[in-house]
Parts: sequence; C-alpha cells; structure tokens
Amino acid sequence: MRECNNFSEKKIRISSKNNKKNKVSINHNQNYAEKNFYNQDKMTEECGVFGICNAHGKSSAAELSYLGLIALQHRGQESAGICVNHEGEFNLQKGMGLVENVFEEDDFEKLKGEMAIGHVRYSTSGSSLLANAQPLLINSIKGDLALAHNGNLANADELRYNLESNGSIFHSTLDTEVIAHLVARALDDDIIEALVQSLHQLKGAFSIVGMTEDKLVAIRDPQGFRPLSIGKLNESYVVASESCAFDIIGAEFIRDVEPGEVVIIDKNGLKSRKYSGHNESSLCVFEYIYFARPDSNIAGKNVLLVRKEMGKKLAEEMDVDADLVIPVPDSGIAAALGFSEQSGIPYAQGILRNRYVGRTFIQPSQEIRDLKVRLKLSPIKEIIENKKVILIDDSIVRGTTSSQIIQRIKEAGAREVHMAISSPPVEYPCYFGLDTSRRQELIASNNSVEEIAAEIGADSLHYLSQAGMLKAIDSDEIGGYCTACFDGDYPIKNKYLFEEEK
Repeated sequence: MRECNNFSEKKIRISSKNNKKNKVSINHNQNYAEKNFYNQDKMTEECGVFGICNAHGKSSAAELSYLGLIALQHRGQESAGICVNHEGEFNLQKGMGLVENVFEEDDFEKLKGEMAIGHVRYSTSGSSLLANAQPLLINSIKGDLALAHNGNLANADELRYNLESNGSIFHSTLDTEVIAHLVARALDDDIIEALVQSLHQLKGAFSIVGMTEDKLVAIRDPQGFRPLSIGKLNESYVVASESCAFDIIGAEFIRDVEPGEVVIIDKNGLKSRKYSGHNESSLCVFEYIYFARPDSNIAGKNVLLVRKEMGKKLAEEMDVDADLVIPVPDSGIAAALGFSEQSGIPYAQGILRNRYVGRTFIQPSQEIRDLKVRLKLSPIKEIIENKKVILIDDSIVRGTTSSQIIQRIKEAGAREVHMAISSPPVEYPCYFGLDTSRRQELIASNNSVEEIAAEIGADSLHYLSQAGMLKAIDSDEIGGYCTACFDGDYPIKNKYLFEEEK
C-alpha cells in the first residue's frame, strides 16, 4: 500500500491513482484579517465547518457553502476555504482573512461542483498561517479526501510523534493533518472505512466534515464536545456547525449528528452508523454562553432563550440596588434582558458598539493599542451619568477588556458599576477546541471574586453559579455538558494535557 506523506500544494496537484482526470487546483487569497480586539478577552471557538451534497447546478454547491460560511463567520475569522467536487474532480480555494475577502464573485466560475465542504478558522492550536487554513486535501492510493475539522485532539502530539517516527512528513500544525495521515496508514483500502478506523485512535474534540469522490461524511466525537447538525435543502443534504447556516440558505433543520456517529451522504441519500458505544454527551457549555449565534439551536435549545434564562437566574442569585441594567454589546445583551425582566430593574443600551471599525495598522505603543477599546465601545453619557449600573457580560477570561469598559463607564459619570457575569468563573484551561490552554492566563484561576473586582475596577462582581447555569440550560435536567473550564472535571483524561502546567 502506498501512502502520500507530502501534503503540500505542489504534491496535491498530482492526479490520483491511474492518472485519472480528478486533478486538484488551489488558489490562495492572501488577504489577512486582523483579530477582533474586543474578543481578545473572550473564549474563542476554533472554527466552523459546512458541507453540502447533491446541490443543483454546477456552481451552487460553492455558492451555498460561501453563504453558509458567512453565517458561521463568528466561529473563526483568520482563514476560510471551500473545496468543491465535480464528478470526482476536486477544486480547493482557501486564504487568510474573512470569507468575503477570500472569495470574489468570479471565483465561483471556477469552483464548479455538486458537492462541497467549507471551513472558517480561528487558531487555538497551531499558528495563524496559510499552511494551516482548511479544508485540507490529501491524495493517496485510497483516493482523494478533503477534510474540515472543528475541535482539538487531546492526544495530537502523541499521534504526531508516532507518525513522524514511522516516516510521515507534516506540512502544517493542524490536528486535521494528523487525521489525514492516520487515514492514509489505515489497513482498509476503502477510504471511508479507513477514516472510520482512524477515529478509534483519536481522543478529544472533533466534529469533522469530509468529502470523497462520491460521498459527503459528517462525524462527531464520542463525547459530542462540538456541535454538528444536519439539514435538507430540496434534494440536497447539508451539514454545519450551527443551524444558523441552514437558515441563510433556506434549508430545513433535520437533526443533530449524535456523539460517536458517522453520517454518510451520497446520491442515494443518507446513511448512519455508530463507531463508538459511548453515549454520554459532553457538549461544550460555552456554546450557549458565548460561541453560538443567538439564532442557532444547539441540542434542541434556542441559544438566545438560554442566555436570557441565564440572566434571569443571575438576577435571582444577586441582591444589588441599582438604577439600570446595561449589557456589554453584543455578548451580554440576551442575559441583560433576562436579568432586567426578572429583577424589574430597567434595561438600557448604555454602550454603543461601533461595527465599522476597520483594520488598524498604526500600533506604535501599548497606549495606542489600549485606545482600540475606545474605538469599539462608547458609553452614552446621557444614559449612564449619575446612575448605579449593573453591567452584564457573559464571561470574564483574562479581565483586560472588562477593566477598560468599566473605566469608560465611570468616566461617563456612573456613580457605581456592579459587574454581573452570566456564567461561573473560568478557572481552568480548555484542551478541546478553545483558546485557553494555560491556566495562568485566566484571571479567576488565582484570584478571589473580590480580588478580580478590585483589579477590573468594579464596585462589586457577581458570577452565576454553576448550578444556576445548568438549570438555565436544561430546566429540570442537569448533565450532559462539559464544564471543565469552571470545575476542572475533564471528560477525557490524558497524560499530555497537563504537562505545561507542571
């Protein structure tokens, strides 16, 4: 059996077995998008994935994937890519930056195909480089395979070391490339079976969309850390990280891909199989707190309504005299509405978020960099002045932005600023797809609530309890979620996870 160890663009251009015409072309757009300054103090999701099979019209798969990725843009802003398949011929385009910067209108004349997968990325592991943009396209004796992956593998370093020791050559730092090498080395010659075989070696979070010459594949890890849903558009099946991607293209939500499930879609329809007997879900609770778009449904629950319920629970747990409830836009809006409704304290939009701040190239000093928050968020003095304010946000990770927002509100004349967070303190790092892998980065890991309040300049600080958070998500049912970033109870134990903390 032959394995293609070289996954560089040059190697991928070679036709697959027997010189078939399914050649691969790659076009890169080098437009880089600046990281969102405001989000540097937020938990950040790694990426979003999208796939469609049996699209009508040769160019519609790429166009629908483009729209789906636009809907998923909040899950990653560093790179974007689409790989299309027309009768076994693959065409991949990817680049650095936002979706709308990577693709132009005339690109879709070249991106012909009835099947496609797409990806938007934020780098939680691996550098923000073009080599790490996805989808990843490989060529081996088993056939061509395109992969797009959301999540982090807890044992990626171990797998990579073993593969390199046996001759594999890596050209990126992607966990996705680890999966690709495992597929190439699998004993089964059928590429779908080889992919399923490789899954048994993976530990961690992975929602995968894959594409072969004639099939679209959707896979979710046994714990179901990251979401993945199935929809239908006429006779086409669609898969996406969130249901909001279905809404934008007019597709109907069918169901979620279950933990440990492999869904295979081709011209004959959809087939499902379980590759793991693990049935206990560990869905990342931060999907509800911050990651997912408010109009998405995650595990059957509307995200906006869950966030409002978290705000209500927070109001039940707090006892603070105040004049106004003000959200940090946009992450605190839903919780602030729920808090106001439950407490009876009036809601006011006291902070305006400037959505039209573009890239900033002048960064000669820390002082100039700190002024960026003034570009993004502007308190409205006439609303805030001489008021006792409850400032609502969904989380505090590092604390840097919270302190600047509170300072701005006090400069606008607020008498008191009481910070209220609609989730528990983030005390532990995440190893399953978020961008906090070192505990010392987290302000709550070695500071009390009172110390954090003093550091960010709040008159008081209040967090939603973990019990209250889970109650808001599940009503009467508690369980089925990964809460490791709050309590350190990791669903997967791995010797490589905690080495850097020693």
